[in-house]
Amino acid sequence: MRQRDLTQGSIYGNLIYMALPTMFGFFSQMLFNVVDMIFVGMISAEAVAGVTIYGTISVIIYVFNDIIGTSSISLISQSYGQGDLDKTARVVEQTITFKGLVALLAGGFMLIFLKPLTHFFTADAVTFKAAMDYGYIRTFFLPIMFSSYTVNTAMRCIGDSKKPLYIMIFVSILNVVLDPLLMFDTMPFITWFGTPIPGFGMGVFGAALATVISSTVAFLIAFWLLIRGKTYIKINLRNLLKLDKEIDYKLITIGLPSGFEGLNRNLANFILFKMIAFYGTPFVAAYGIVIRLVDMCFMPLMGLNMGGSAIVGQNIGANDYKRVKKTVHAAAILGVVATLIIAILAFIFAKPIVGIFIQDAEVIAIGALLIRWLIPSMIFLSVMFGFGTAFSGSGYNTPFFIASVVSRWLFLIPIGVVATYVLKTSFRGLLVAYIISEMVDMSVVLYHYKKGKWLTKRV
Repeated sequence: MRQRDLTQGSIYGNLIYMALPTMFGFFSQMLFNVVDMIFVGMISAEAVAGVTIYGTISVIIYVFNDIIGTSSISLISQSYGQGDLDKTARVVEQTITFKGLVALLAGGFMLIFLKPLTHFFTADAVTFKAAMDYGYIRTFFLPIMFSSYTVNTAMRCIGDSKKPLYIMIFVSILNVVLDPLLMFDTMPFITWFGTPIPGFGMGVFGAALATVISSTVAFLIAFWLLIRGKTYIKINLRNLLKLDKEIDYKLITIGLPSGFEGLNRNLANFILFKMIAFYGTPFVAAYGIVIRLVDMCFMPLMGLNMGGSAIVGQNIGANDYKRVKKTVHAAAILGVVATLIIAILAFIFAKPIVGIFIQDAEVIAIGALLIRWLIPSMIFLSVMFGFGTAFSGSGYNTPFFIASVVSRWLFLIPIGVVATYVLKTSFRGLLVAYIISEMVDMSVVLYHYKKGKWLTKRV
């Protein structure tokens, strides 16, 4: 049977149908990182800082995943919306293979530059060792990490959003079990009839290994479903062994503006992170904790964006532009409502939330400050991502790049540098710069949406 037809039925019904499983799926996936950070916080603030540094560095190579992933969303959803199932399967096959090859190249780059880049952010030996222990194993398994995103995205783009949700929930539970077992000499909080349960005592390396194992299981399950035809499309193992130049060219070029946007954003975040490090290790640790929380709060927006993009792509394929615009507006409205609820709760319970991760009073105070400034600013992001479904679904991703360049290099970095190094303000100066840049990001995206060039885009 055909999966849910996103070109028919209620706009809000389709959006919620697609967004909720995607949102909860990504939320459970984010538990990988959040659970890691909770247990890493039981080691030390330096361990938290080390993991944060690796995360900041690794986002550069994840740009390649974003480029191909963004392209695949529009290619898969539009092919499926046209009813071309053979082409849909070919795109999925090429995305898996091509991403794996790109991940090998990106991993080689990361292995070469991980040490010098880590030294750039810290001179603390304990923090440096934690970053290395966590980073090397994650880097070796990049092909699996990249491909695991593809197989789940493929199912969402054809309207099957539930299977990725079930997979992510299962592997998140697996990660929760593996983390303490691999990290500590004895399992915290759990005993066997009063007797401590022995662990492997791998420390920060154990946290990374738990995530790698869980991600590998997620990929294998989803890959098996596609190979066996347990979702509407069925991929062929033989086709994974050869490249299709036409499809691969589109996988690179369609998402290239989005990739440039990601690279630009991450380079700006590099400089921002260096400014945060200027204030000391407690600020780095607090930022590492809060950014994981922000990522979790970001999940409703990701769910709406990816679900909305699939709907937009299918309706563009079916030439129904009225439904496309209604979907975009609905995604923005639902995003703002969800973000407002999250922001209110986070503002009220900021300190207890940070206290879950670490007991250091200074880090908790800094983290609470960050939560109360950063999470309300996500309202601007909710508008941007809602209207951004028009670009992701159509394949016209240039506005994301333009918005990123303008907001970060004309606002975030100049204001942040002046506040930190010239005026030598408190940490709040950086937060003001960040909020201003998010407002600009939203404004540029809205401008390009209203111009309407995305309406004529075909992939």
